[in-house]
Amino acid sequence: MSELTVASRYAKSLIDLAQEQKNLEEINNDMNFFLRTLKSSPQLKAVLANPIISHTKKLNILEAIFQSNVNKLSIGFFKLMVNKGRGEVLYATAQEFINQYNTLKGITKATVVSATTLSEANKNALLAEVKAAVGGEVILDAKTDPSLIGGFVLKVGDRQVDTSIAADLKKIKKDFAAGIVK
Repeated sequence: MSELTVASRYAKSLIDLAQEQKNLEEINNDMNFFLRTLKSSPQLKAVLANPIISHTKKLNILEAIFQSNVNKLSIGFFKLMVNKGRGEVLYATAQEFINQYNTLKGITKATVVSATTLSEANKNALLAEVKAAVGGEVILDAKTDPSLIGGFVLKVGDRQVDTSIAADLKKIKKDFAAGIVK
């Protein structure tokens, strides 16, 4: 069974349990905290994914880091995953939990990559356009990539709009290579 399938099933179970216990928001915060912690510590992520490291050591590490910072349900879930030999999919499960939570709450994630840092006015205008297009709440993640030269690339779900100068230059180069432009 693929890692994504396993992660998706565990995440769905955790969402169902959190809804039943009426603490979905708190568990969502815990999963975000867990992901931020693992992103900031690649060593921790590697330890959880390593099948050679014993379950007991993994449990001790998880308890030391998360016991006082997360809900009992979240730490219990982490322990269950490790005891079932699924420590390597904990990260993917937390990501999938957040994806399913966002779907449940009608939240859409969008990413904009621009050549220079966007002003707050530009971010707000772009956010308003995306909200109008998709409806519901939108979380906009803004990044910069100077190699775009100018313009931006906007990704919303599986859709992408590329207005960058770099993309235009690639298209012109391709057209010249194909002999379309003489």
